[in-house]
Amino acid sequence: MINVRDITKLTDEKFVNLYDVHGVNSKGYESHYNVASRADSIEKLKISTRKNTPDGVIIYALYGERKDQVVIIRQYRYPIDDYVYELPAGLVEPGEDMKQAAIRELHEETGLVFHPIECDKMFTQSRFTTVGLTDESVGIIYGYAEGELSNRYTEKSEEIQVMTADRTQIRRILREELVAMPFAFQLMHFIADPEPFGFLFSAL
Repeated sequence: MINVRDITKLTDEKFVNLYDVHGVNSKGYESHYNVASRADSIEKLKISTRKNTPDGVIIYALYGERKDQVVIIRQYRYPIDDYVYELPAGLVEPGEDMKQAAIRELHEETGLVFHPIECDKMFTQSRFTTVGLTDESVGIIYGYAEGELSNRYTEKSEEIQVMTADRTQIRRILREELVAMPFAFQLMHFIADPEPFGFLFSAL
């Protein structure tokens, strides 16, 4: 374990901040480690709270009469200066649970109405995204979407294209396009299993 000596907040931004964590490991090696976080203060860092509270939610929504399409987005991301295929996602607001956040975020990003399904919490609990860089933790909420696709509710700062894709289209995207890792794992399962959500009920 690392003996954390002190933490310094390096930025003061709305959505993401950088912190310097000063510590000494069991071998006596002293280091300064930069951590990105959604937390707006040292007190709210997970290193301080020791709680795995969700920062965000990913929405895995099936669509269409036969539930044979997935709701996806193609979003511009600054770190690579390019568009990446992803599942819809967003931040969990204070006092909001992940299902509420999923319903709100899917509507904001796609215009669709989302109906989450009940499943064992081991499939939806919040987990760390890129723990070598950040303490961000997100959960995945599964369900069905209905309505007409629209980007009228997206924020002005967002560059998002919303769409649905069937198995043939997903295979092409996985082979040829830039894809976010959580999206890739879920969609590999989607193209392989006739009942994409079948695994959710195996633990009930």
